[in-house]
Amino acid sequence: MTMNTSLKSTALEPPKSAPWYRKLTTVYGMVVLTGVLFVIFAIARPDTFATLLNFQLLASSQSTLLILAIAVTIPMVAGKIDLSIGYGVGLWQVMALQWQIAGMDYRLVIFLSLLGGALVGLFNALLVELAQVDAFIATLATGQVIFAITYWTTGGRQVTDNAGVRASAFDALSTWSLGPVPGPFVIALVLALLLWLVLEFLPAGRYLYAVGANPRAAELTGVNRRRYVVSAMVASGVLTAVAGVLLASKQAGVAQANIGPEYLLPALTAAFLGSTTIKPGRVNALGTILGVVIATIGISGLQQLIPGQFFLEPLFNGLTLVAAITIASLASRRRASRADAPIVASPTETPEEPHDDDAVSFTNREEK
Repeated sequence: MTMNTSLKSTALEPPKSAPWYRKLTTVYGMVVLTGVLFVIFAIARPDTFATLLNFQLLASSQSTLLILAIAVTIPMVAGKIDLSIGYGVGLWQVMALQWQIAGMDYRLVIFLSLLGGALVGLFNALLVELAQVDAFIATLATGQVIFAITYWTTGGRQVTDNAGVRASAFDALSTWSLGPVPGPFVIALVLALLLWLVLEFLPAGRYLYAVGANPRAAELTGVNRRRYVVSAMVASGVLTAVAGVLLASKQAGVAQANIGPEYLLPALTAAFLGSTTIKPGRVNALGTILGVVIATIGISGLQQLIPGQFFLEPLFNGLTLVAAITIASLASRRRASRADAPIVASPTETPEEPHDDDAVSFTNREEK
C-alpha cells in the first residue's frame, strides 16, 4: 500500500484561457505600476531621479530593508508572522559595534550576531510551536524584550567608536561594490534570489507553502510541520542579524539604540504587497523584491517632488500597507468562494479533486 501525494497551486493566477490583458493586470499589474511610477518621476525630476548616483544611494540605503523584508517573508510562507525583526535589527547593529569596542575580533562579532539571531528565532519558534502562542503576540512580545535589552546595554545613549578600534574590514562590508552596484545591495539581492530558488524549485519550499496553507493536511502527507515552522523562524532571526551587521557597518562607528522599529512597517508592507503580484494571493520572493522596489521608487520620487516633507515616507508606507492588506483580503475571499463552489463535471471529464482554500493543496490516495 503506497501513498501518492500531489501538490497543486491554487494561487490566484488567471486560467490559461483568460485574455492577455487580464493576465497582465492580475499577475504583472504591480510591475506595470512600478514602471509607470519610474517614468513619471524620471520625467518630473530628470536631473536627480533617473541618475546612477540616485540608484546607488537608494540601493545602498534600502539593502537593509530588502533583507528584513525577506526575513518577514519566510515565516509568512509558513503561515506565521515575525514582528520581532524590527527590534532585532536594532539590537544586532548595537552589539556589532559594542563588542568590537570591547576588543572582540570583528569575525567573532559577526558569528555571535548570527548565532544570537538564530537563538532569537528559535525562542520565537518555541513560543509558537510548544507554548502554542499566536505568532503575532509571541513575536511582538519578544520584540519588546529585545528593545529593552538594547536600551539596557546602551543606557539609552548613542554608541560611538571614538577611538576607532573597530576593524576596517568591518566597515568594508558596506563599502565594496560590484561595478556600479553597492555591495550591501548585492548581498540582499543574492539572499532574495536564493529564497526564490528554494520556494519555487526545491521540495523545502513546497513544504513551507504546504504548512502555511493547511498544517493538518501537511502533517497527514508526512510533512514535519514543526520542523518547517522552526526552520522558518530561525531563518528569519539569522537574516535579521545579517541586516543588523550590515547596518552597523554602514554607520561608520555610530549606533543608535532606537534604530530598528522604523524598519518593521516597511518590511511588512513589502511582503504583503509582494503577495499581490507575480503569484497573486501567495507570498513569494520576487513579489517581496518588487514590494521593496515600488516603495523605494514611490518614496524617493515624492520626496524629490515635495522636498522637506518628512511625513511622506510613513504616509506612503501606511497607505500601501492598507491597500496590500485589502487586496489580500479580497483574494482570500475569492479563494474561499472558489473552494465552496460545487464542482460540476461533464460526462466526458473527470472531476477535479477538491483542494484547500489557500496556496497549496494536498490529495492523499491509497493504492493497494
